[in-house]
Amino acid sequence: MSSKSGTDLTVGSIPKHIITFSLPMIAGGLLHTAYSFINAIWVGQYLGRQALAAITVSFPVVFTVIGIAIGMTLAANILVSQRYGAKRFDELRRIVDATMVLSYGLGIVLMILGEVFAPFVLRAMDTPPDVFHESVGYLRIYMVSLPLTFGTFALRSMLQGMGDSRTPLLFQFGSVVLMTILDPLLIFGHLGLPRLGLNGTAWATNIAQLVVVIALHVHLRLRGSPIAPRWPRFEGLGAEVKTVLRIGIPASVQQSLGSLGMVMVTGIVNGFGEVSTAAFGAASRIDQIAFLPAINFGMAISTLAGQNLGAGHLDRVREVFRWGCLFSGTISLVISFVAAVFPEVLLRVFIGDPEVIQHGVAYLHIVGSCYVFFSLMFVSNGIINGSGSTVVTTLISLISLWVFRVPVAYWLSRAMNSELGVWYAISLSFLVSMVVSMGYYFSGRWKQALGKKKGPSSSPTDAKPVPDPGEVFVNEVGEV
Repeated sequence: MSSKSGTDLTVGSIPKHIITFSLPMIAGGLLHTAYSFINAIWVGQYLGRQALAAITVSFPVVFTVIGIAIGMTLAANILVSQRYGAKRFDELRRIVDATMVLSYGLGIVLMILGEVFAPFVLRAMDTPPDVFHESVGYLRIYMVSLPLTFGTFALRSMLQGMGDSRTPLLFQFGSVVLMTILDPLLIFGHLGLPRLGLNGTAWATNIAQLVVVIALHVHLRLRGSPIAPRWPRFEGLGAEVKTVLRIGIPASVQQSLGSLGMVMVTGIVNGFGEVSTAAFGAASRIDQIAFLPAINFGMAISTLAGQNLGAGHLDRVREVFRWGCLFSGTISLVISFVAAVFPEVLLRVFIGDPEVIQHGVAYLHIVGSCYVFFSLMFVSNGIINGSGSTVVTTLISLISLWVFRVPVAYWLSRAMNSELGVWYAISLSFLVSMVVSMGYYFSGRWKQALGKKKGPSSSPTDAKPVPDPGEVFVNEVGEV
């Protein structure tokens, strides 16, 4: 059932819902990745490998901070999808108020911290001296957009929680078009604008984010959407803020742990020089395409699971898992084949340096063969997150990254005296995370939350028709 407010995913064909709900998100991801590719082409082909390396060392820091936004907005997605599935719209409205207060507030705080500590973090990452100054300037400009990014993520996630993945796509399209136009104008100083070089890409992002978040606020208000932002009613909002934090903090920790893991891995790669860093950056662009379907299928699965758990349809959740594995696994195998057979062709899109390409080919041969493990992990994590058990997927991320990937990357790279050790560690960590996530899913322990749920006719004071995230057994990945 569809309406202007969203889509009821508790009825109808599961594979149809997965496809129709995921496709706009995948298209949005492709749009963003297309912009990322265009940006990498401008930087890599026209500004050189030094500028590409500067972006590469800056992005893990950005991802670490944005991981907090993703965690909080994952909480909003789970809570909105569960309330929407259970048809409890008063609670949904309060969740919206709590989410927007937290999102904009955290965005402002983290922007300030990022401006102050950017140089210290980049030094700790062993950033090559010849790209340090550019990296600091780029990162500080990028941090200005954090409050806007947090707000955009929150609105997008809540729309998706109601089964609406089309509206975020339309606004994301507008954002990508605007950034694509602004990029060369600000990089090269066309039409009388200042020539900003690498920093022009960061300013293009900031301007586009501002325009889009304002437009999205206006659109939702005019549409009369249940998640249209308003000045929050702070009285009685404490319980909802606490509920969002119960899910959001573990999810944010998970996202930030993943991004911090990439900071550590990037630091290890940096130790092998500018060529290795640039190769890592170029090959990571291919990863973005490979991971895109898996990440978006995982988000779709989380929303479908949340709505159906809210409605008490456990049998449909099992069906979501089976179809998710089929779709996500098949697509990732096709992408692995292309990355392994045509690595040079893919890498030459971003960089023409033969030495960088040689190192990047080795990355794609090793890491590209293991994409399927990553994609299947997102399916089981999607179910676990949909139940509200964000602590579990946080632990899975902790095991994969900090118990396995980072230590093994350090040890292997030193033992082999090559960044190849890092590539092998990344591949093996995909396998470890899939095994742990699937093991937890098949154990059925995530279903303990369902035992606390009563009928939808129960009053709000004596029962909850959705799993209480603070009482569930133990919670979106985003880490790459």
